[in-house]
Amino acid sequence: MFGADVSSFKPTGLIQQETGLPQIPYISFDDVDPLLDWNILSDALLAGHQGNKAQISDQFITRSKDTLLSRAAWIDGMGIAVKSVTVFPDNHQLNQPSVHGAMLLFNDSTGMVEAIIDSKLVTKWKTAADSLLGAKFLARPESKQVLIVGTGTVAESLVDAYRAWLPLAEISVWGRNFITAQGFASRKSVKAVEGLEAAVKAADIISCATMSSAPVIMGDWLQKGQHLDLIGAFKADMRETDDVALRRAKIFVDSRETTLDHIGELKIPLETGVIQPHDILGDFYDLANGGIARQSAADITLFKNGGGAHLDLMTGRVILAAWQQA
Repeated sequence: MFGADVSSFKPTGLIQQETGLPQIPYISFDDVDPLLDWNILSDALLAGHQGNKAQISDQFITRSKDTLLSRAAWIDGMGIAVKSVTVFPDNHQLNQPSVHGAMLLFNDSTGMVEAIIDSKLVTKWKTAADSLLGAKFLARPESKQVLIVGTGTVAESLVDAYRAWLPLAEISVWGRNFITAQGFASRKSVKAVEGLEAAVKAADIISCATMSSAPVIMGDWLQKGQHLDLIGAFKADMRETDDVALRRAKIFVDSRETTLDHIGELKIPLETGVIQPHDILGDFYDLANGGIARQSAADITLFKNGGGAHLDLMTGRVILAAWQQA
């Protein structure tokens, strides 16, 4: 089911609970990353949104540029997940990753901890599969040109996810540093581009995964029929596109609860009156249950990937099943 040979699989470790209780697996990135499949995971996210709706709670604590983000979700029949991550942007100066964390997965019937999962594993697969499912709903199925904006770890996952869905697509990457983009392109066998405006205009799907607080994709660049996927902004002061794009596009989100009041991409234009709540045409619950997606080949669709905790929970279930099968 998970598309990999598991004969040599060795779990990282088990954590002993009180006497008589089962051991809790700690599932590391290397344990399960080779076992997963992008299309299977996006299908699992689709199925998850056809079931009971999640209760979601987010908490942000900040210290200057540093952030502690804790997200929790409970889906009746699926269980509970709490994922806490720290984001320290200056860690690159210490040759350390900027994001660290873990997720607790709880049993729905007993409340017992079923697994502790490396947040890197959950976030990698949840984030790109979230955008992949959005594109499956909203992009034109004949899309052939994919532009990835950004050269970080999320961008690498996006290349793999889009290749799994559109194996014949031509994928390009743009980064602020062209030399870095060329290195990325060499590693991932894609094309590095220098001119962002021209690259945006030529693409069918634009997937933006930056840490920018100011727009990098301008609405005047967008062409009829394109799909714009926005991932990077996760705080109230962050945006990757401008007001013009929001006015021109048909807007969708993965979850209203985790995007409209929390992320600057939509929070700011809603507060300033650039758009109204009714301009958000649907989220995954709507789309997975028969809601209207793209209405014409000429529509410009815009999807905000907020990556809520319910998606972490759905992803965690796939990860735990892969670990158990292995």
